[in-house]
Parts: sequence; C-alpha cells; structure tokens
Amino acid sequence: MRNPLLQAENLSKNFDRLPVLKDVSFSIDQGEVIGLVGRQGAGKSTLLHLLGGAIPSSSGAIHYLGVKRRFSSRLEAQKLGIETVYQTSSLINRFDFSTQVFLDRDAGVELSRHTSGLVEQFNVTQNMLLGREATKLPWLGVLDWDRMIEIAQDLLAEFDLPKELAHEQVRNLSDEQRQVVLLLRMLSRPCQLLLLDDIIPILSFNRQNILLEKIRKLAAQGTSVIISSDDLKHLFTVTDRIVVLFEGRLVADRKTSESTPREIVELMVGSTAHGQVSPLIWALESYHTAQQQTEDLRRTQASLQQSLNARTSMNRQLVERLSNQLLALDQLNAALQATQRRLITEREDERKALARELHDQIIQDMLGLIYHLEEIEGQAGSAGMKQGVGAVRSGIRSLVEELRQMCSDLRPPTIDHHGLSAAINSLANEWSERSDIQVHLEIDPDLGRFPEMIELSLFRIVQEGLSNVRKHAAAHHVRISLQRTSSTNLLLRLEDDGQGLPKPTDLRSLANDKHFGLVGISERVALLGGTINIESSQGNGTILQVEIPSPYPMPSN
Repeated sequence: MRNPLLQAENLSKNFDRLPVLKDVSFSIDQGEVIGLVGRQGAGKSTLLHLLGGAIPSSSGAIHYLGVKRRFSSRLEAQKLGIETVYQTSSLINRFDFSTQVFLDRDAGVELSRHTSGLVEQFNVTQNMLLGREATKLPWLGVLDWDRMIEIAQDLLAEFDLPKELAHEQVRNLSDEQRQVVLLLRMLSRPCQLLLLDDIIPILSFNRQNILLEKIRKLAAQGTSVIISSDDLKHLFTVTDRIVVLFEGRLVADRKTSESTPREIVELMVGSTAHGQVSPLIWALESYHTAQQQTEDLRRTQASLQQSLNARTSMNRQLVERLSNQLLALDQLNAALQATQRRLITEREDERKALARELHDQIIQDMLGLIYHLEEIEGQAGSAGMKQGVGAVRSGIRSLVEELRQMCSDLRPPTIDHHGLSAAINSLANEWSERSDIQVHLEIDPDLGRFPEMIELSLFRIVQEGLSNVRKHAAAHHVRISLQRTSSTNLLLRLEDDGQGLPKPTDLRSLANDKHFGLVGISERVALLGGTINIESSQGNGTILQVEIPSPYPMPSN
C-alpha cells in the first residue's frame, strides 16, 4: 500500500470573501520532485504557505508522515522536517523574532509568518548558521567562529560564491547573493520536504543549473521537493510530476515524462487557442535563451579579466578603456533600439488613430454629402443641372474610395481582426489590381497568430517591398512566400521578375543610393532580431529574403 510523505485533501483558502485556493488535492512521495505551475494569481504561493505552516487553511486537511496535521506556524513545520525558501523580493528582510507581515503574491492581502528572512545586522556566516551555531564549550555557549566560517565558506563554494563573502554584512549583498544565502540556510538543514517558491528567476543561469543539480541530489537522498516556477525548461529537466493550478483549482497532475510544454501551457492559460498558447511559449523560450546568452557573456568577461591580470599595467588600462567604450556603445545601441521601437510603435498608433478619424468622421461626412446630392439631383429641374450634380457626386464618391484605400494603407483592419495571413492576402489582391502586376501567394495555412509587433512589422515589410517593385522593378510577376523553417523561424521571401539592381546589393550603401524603402525594411528586421538578404542582378529580378525568430512550437494538428 502506497504511503505518501504528504497528502493534501481538499485544501481551500479564503482571504475575507476572496477564495484563493479551492479544494486542492494531491500527494508527494519520498524523494519525488513536483513542479508547481500556474499563471500569476493561480494560487501557487498560497498553496506553499499552507504546506509550510505560514498560514492555516480555511478548510481541508494535510496528512504528513501518515498523521493529520494543522501547522500553527512555520517553526512547527520546520521541526517536522518541512523547509520553505521564498523569493527574497517577496520577503521583508528585517530581523524580528516576533511575527512579520508581508503581501501574498496570489491574494494581494496581508499574511503573518515566523521569521524566515535575513538579519540585516548580521554577516553572511551568522545568517547561514542562525540557530545552528558551532560552539567550543556548549555548556557556556562559546561560539567556534573558525569552524562556523569554514562551514559557511564550504556552503558558498557550492554555489560558486567567493569565500570572502562569509564575512560580508547582509545589507551589502546583491539580490541574487541574498537569495543564495537564504537558500543555503535551508539546504544546510536536514529536511524531508523542501518547498521552493519561485526562487529561480533571481539566480544567474549558472546558479540555476547548480540549484537543479542540488535538487537531483536531494531527491536521490530521499528528500521530496516542490518547486514553483514559470520556467518549463527547468521543470521538464528536474521534476517527476507537474501540478497545474488555474484560478485557484488544481486542473492537472501530470507525469513529466508523459507530458509536453505545450500541454502544460494550455492548462496554465485554460485554452488550447494557438494565439494564446504560442506567444506564452515563445516568451518562456526567449527568456531562457536570453539567460543562457547572458551567462555566456559573463563567462567571456571573466576569461578576459583573467587575461588582463596577466598583462602589464599599461595594457590592462588600455583594455579597460576599450571595455568601457564597448560598454558605452552597447548601452547607446540598446537605447537607440529602444527609441526605434518606441517610434515605430508610436507611428503605428498615430496611423491607427488617423485611419479611424478618416473613416469615422471625414468619410462619413462625405457619404452624407453624397446622399444629400442624390436628393438634390432628384429634385433638379433641368437636365444640365442634374448632369452637373451627378458629376459632383461621382467625384466625391471617387474621393471616398481613395480615402478608404488610404485608411487601409494606414492601418489595415484585416490584420487586427483576421491576422497576418489574411492581411497579406488582401494587400496583395488590392495591389495587383492597382499595379496590374500578377501576385502569387504561398502562405503556410497553419501559420497562426503572432504578437502585434511581429504581425505589423511583417505586413509593413511586404507593403514596402511591393511599393519598391511597383516604383522601380518594371516587373510582370511577383511571388510572396511566408513559411516556417525547420528551426521554427519565420521565412518571408518576395521575388519579382523585373529589371533587378544594376550592382550587387550592399545594405550599408542603401541610404546613399536613396533606397530608403530597403533601409526601412532592414531596420525593422534588425529590431525583430532577424536577418535580411537581397539577391539581385541587372535583368534577372530581385529576391528579398527575411528570416526572424518565430513563436514556438508549430500549431498541433
């Protein structure tokens, strides 16, 4: 018969009249690792507070070590072998042996708990060994500082922190260092159940991997772990099961080996709609990739620093100066990119507002004039007057059509309501009629929806590319292709059979040659983190190819 280490039965928690957890039931075996996921407000932190003794449940029961428990405090849970590590940003790091108060991230209400933060007035060693100090003469309470510092330095080394940190005051630590010190305090105590409340994001990529390896070792030694995190890559690496909360209810308890990231995200958002699931998966994937790139840069910097230490003082000063200049250039580049993104966003907002104003005011007023002229035309006595009024009405109607086309160019309504594929199809049909150039479309039928920034940027790239063809190419046929690549990037190709460019294309010389349309396209591609390639020769047409990172994964059949 199976005897779980801990079993929760119909746990519920209300704050005043606000239900945060509703009838949550699950269990965890000895040495098992469970991932706890859910969107913000799903109840993850509240569940860990209940299991760790920080707050009592409103209803339900907790069975731990085969006995029904109702923990009155975190201290009582700790005595029974349950340790909880909170994210330092959610703690009040102020020493107080009495009760402390903090805001629960799920419920947004005040809760009380026993001290689990760091003591600002103590150094790292005192904080890590708080309550477990080494003594020389136990009956006199004489502390063995040499032994305590040795223990602290060994613990710090496990998370790649310098030994000197053992003497540092807690108030001088970075957020990540504070989190590691708090984590090491809990990990250094023997426990049977370890609760980790979303502590991964504050750690560097390297220390995240160290923590994951530590969790594996603890599980192998029989310690059970519940880890709350939004990083599915980590959870699929280290967990045995994944428990999903949605709006306070447990909606799934899956074996990790029998599930997929997409299935978990669908359960987290409560939908299988591609437009909701893909952007979230893309954000999770992008966050993990950015962390890894940051860690690679940090290692490169450390390697350069070691090389600098071996050089002369003059060389070191020179390299430091160059490093500062590169840092300044990186910061300037980041600021310029942020400015460009803001300008593009503001420009699109202005276009949208102008299109709405033209459609809702000017076009409607002109349609009113047309109806009024129709009445006058019907009441006109002479044929000449009727003919004149009809000509004016026809002219206004032509202006209305031109204004409608202008509205569509400013902000195509199709892209907001039906997505990128439909918008490109509509644009291509209208452009073909106006230019008398045939357009052939090859668009992936399973392309789905993307974030607004990507859809608008790709639409503008196609729009500008077609404009360049009409103005300069003297083409008869155009082929537009938009597909996913094998690496799940988005590949856009725009080919024409026109006269081509008279010389090989160099993106750096586009502005000098007045190819401002291609310059604008290259800027948009750069802001999307993509690549652009132009193949053209005189008399053989032009191929514009753009590849950008795409939401992942591909839609399921």
